Amino acid sequence: MQLYHHPYSLDSQRVRLALEEKGIDYTSYHVNPITGKHMDSSFFRMNPNAKLPVFRNGSHIILDTIEIIEYLERIAEVSSGVEDATFGREVLEWMRKIREWDSKLFTLAHIPDNRRLYVSKFLRMVMIARMAESPDLASAYHRKLREAYDTEDKLKDPEALRRSEDHLLRLLDEVETKLEGTTYVAGNEFSMADVMLVPVLARLSLLDLEEEYISSRKNLAEYWVLVKSRPSYKKVIGRYFNGWRKYATLLKTWMFVRVRSLLRKY
Repeated sequence: MQLYHHPYSLDSQRVRLALEEKGIDYTSYHVNPITGKHMDSSFFRMNPNAKLPVFRNGSHIILDTIEIIEYLERIAEVSSGVEDATFGREVLEWMRKIREWDSKLFTLAHIPDNRRLYVSKFLRMVMIARMAESPDLASAYHRKLREAYDTEDKLKDPEALRRSEDHLLRLLDEVETKLEGTTYVAGNEFSMADVMLVPVLARLSLLDLEEEYISSRKNLAEYWVLVKSRPSYKKVIGRYFNGWRKYATLLKTWMFVRVRSLLRKY
């Protein structure tokens, strides 16, 4: 089994958390979306949406995050011979509810404009370069270019940004209420619903918004401390973004983009 992913990708974190929680072995391939590696023709042919993660088991390829997690759930049950009692209707409902919030717009809106625009321009140049190398994929690359411009337009729309934040606030408030009576999102056992939520909280922490969105909610703050102590969190997220590590992770990527831009090597 192979997973194409990256620590920056929220959905990649979700699938990796599921893999670690289930104890499933896999081969890891890092595909950095900020440096444009997801636009390489080899990856693009496998997934023209150029989104992470991509899960591959032989000739079977799955692109949807929840479908990947459901597939992993079946693998774990077959391997153990025991049905997971925590994976029920409520868990699936929470998984879908959490996924409905699109983190991309919110994340980009909280990155300094000069850096965001610099990376955006770099990625557009990467797409143009890959298009020249693989003309048979030109239409798909054109579509991704249009998506990039559409995203920039949304970032200029205050109403779109407000809707994104309001959606997040409603989700966090609902989780806060749920945690009044349970230890985890869908009960007193850690489940795949938590696998979907934890990266959302990690993203808020990465953006230095923990105080505003997490600490201000008592139950959510206690939950956040609890889930960060899990080995899966430490391996999938903590090793890249806890404390000084987040600066090392981000600086490495930023320097790559800067050097490639200066050398015009896309």
